[in-house]
Amino acid sequence: MIVTLTANPSLDRTATLDRPLVRGDVHRVGSVTVEPGGKGINVARVVHDAGHPVRAILPAAPDDLILRGLDALRVPYRTVPLAEPVRTNLTITEGDGTTTKINEPGPSLDAETVERLANLLVLESERADWVVLSGSLPPGVPVDWYANLVKALRPWGCRIAVDTSDAPLLALAAQFPDAAPDLLKPNSEELAQLTGVDAESLEAAAAAGEPGACVAAARTLVDRGVGAVMATLGGAGAVLVTAEGAWHASPPPVTVRSTVGAGDSSVSGYVLAHTRDLAAPDRLRLAVAYGSAAASLAGTALPHPEQLNTAAVTVVPLES
Repeated sequence: MIVTLTANPSLDRTATLDRPLVRGDVHRVGSVTVEPGGKGINVARVVHDAGHPVRAILPAAPDDLILRGLDALRVPYRTVPLAEPVRTNLTITEGDGTTTKINEPGPSLDAETVERLANLLVLESERADWVVLSGSLPPGVPVDWYANLVKALRPWGCRIAVDTSDAPLLALAAQFPDAAPDLLKPNSEELAQLTGVDAESLEAAAAAGEPGACVAAARTLVDRGVGAVMATLGGAGAVLVTAEGAWHASPPPVTVRSTVGAGDSSVSGYVLAHTRDLAAPDRLRLAVAYGSAAASLAGTALPHPEQLNTAAVTVVPLES
């Protein structure tokens, strides 16, 4: 069983344009989709479509449209009720894959709701192999909540993945090694936030075939107690660093149509691979195959196993 937590879920409304976005101009939308979203929800959807047991944990009113969407997709979930509807996020996708996101802050959670979510998560995690904590925190949630949840989940023996950014990510890192997860999934900007290096130089070096700086930055986090750091680098693929070694994966050639959900799909691929007892290089291979497949799909569509091109992902060991 894989359990995901989405503290700030959303209805993701995606508008696809037939020409580049121009500020102040009038645009005609080619298509619009509305789907249940939020990073943990995306992970749960990908895992469910892979046929693996999953349960999504989220706050939502019993009649919220997001739950209708999850019901339609047959994704199992448990909720803590809210009085307000979940937020609606707008994604604008251009023909070349450029993605612009406009995200609402989400409804504020009071202390009782935060506590009920934490209690529900811990209860559901008793039978979990992996627990995935991902996404932003809504108003009212303490910035160190993910750090506290990692520590609360430790006694259950489940593995924990965290994918977040900005203040919650920094608050998590401030409590390493006690709050160090088994998997941390930063992108280049988030890796820079954690280590003080320059994000653009990290991704540029990786794109030039020199991911050593990314490995060195990720290694500092492993040295602080993180089990594995999988840094996603856009078109340059991803690096994986553990105590045992480091690897770089180059993605298969794809036409990027939307980057929405690509990082979440990578997390899904990694934890799915781990549940299959795959070695670290093959966990990275499946993660990059999932992320690349997501990038090739329009809007907020998420990949199914038959859409993967795992064989075309090249994984090489690196000096660490």
